[in-house]
Amino acid sequence: MSRSSLTDLVQDLASGAIKIIDLTATLEPSTPTLKLPTEFGWGVSWPFSIEEISRYDERGPAWYWNNFKCGEHTGTHFDAPIHWVTGKDHNDHATDSLPVESFVAPACVIDASKESAENPDFLMSIEFIKTWEAEHGQIEEGSWVLYRSDWSKQIKSDKYLNESDDGSHTPGWQPDAVTFLADERNVVGVGVETVGTDAGQAAAQEPMFPCHNIMHGANKCGLAGLKNLDLLPAKGALLIAPPLKIKGGSGSPTRVLALMMSAV
Repeated sequence: MSRSSLTDLVQDLASGAIKIIDLTATLEPSTPTLKLPTEFGWGVSWPFSIEEISRYDERGPAWYWNNFKCGEHTGTHFDAPIHWVTGKDHNDHATDSLPVESFVAPACVIDASKESAENPDFLMSIEFIKTWEAEHGQIEEGSWVLYRSDWSKQIKSDKYLNESDDGSHTPGWQPDAVTFLADERNVVGVGVETVGTDAGQAAAQEPMFPCHNIMHGANKCGLAGLKNLDLLPAKGALLIAPPLKIKGGSGSPTRVLALMMSAV
């Protein structure tokens, strides 16, 4: 990018010609967290909690600040390849070592909100992706693919995790669709509006948790807990999604922003 291009970007942001869309859910104690079936281990991800240290009082007369704690994969969050066993042997695969270029990339938004509303266990297929490509053009290498389900609109209700006796029921991916995106489209990664990048019933798929298994095995990344995907165009937005620089981190809560041209 030339100096004039950077200047134009700054001016377009200042004038409102380029709009910034926040794709991040507010992180708070009520933020839902992913629950794995007990047969996959007993480790528990801490829910988000916050504790006031001082607020312009006897504990600190001139400052307000808090302690907080949570698991790396809480709220709107970033999944690094090291997060899954299939990605453990890659180089530069943690939140502190991933190439920063992967944090800023074009976004392709595939709308499956109608299908997800009709069937909470809807799984996006290669055919569904190729139908989208026939209308909007092929997914470019180095893009984020964002799965619009409008699931984030339910985050304040029990329908967000949509749990029953046999686990959670939320939309996700057919395994071969993930392989297609990772291998044939060479995406940076995928992003979803659900609590994790896989379907609620992903433990019963082959392979189990296919998005995690295949995407991270291909040294790709993930974003979960996104919102406002209905405000983005199918193509044309630029995603900015850097995780916290945690040493050896498998992921982190992330403030995800999208830049897009304002409507004329």
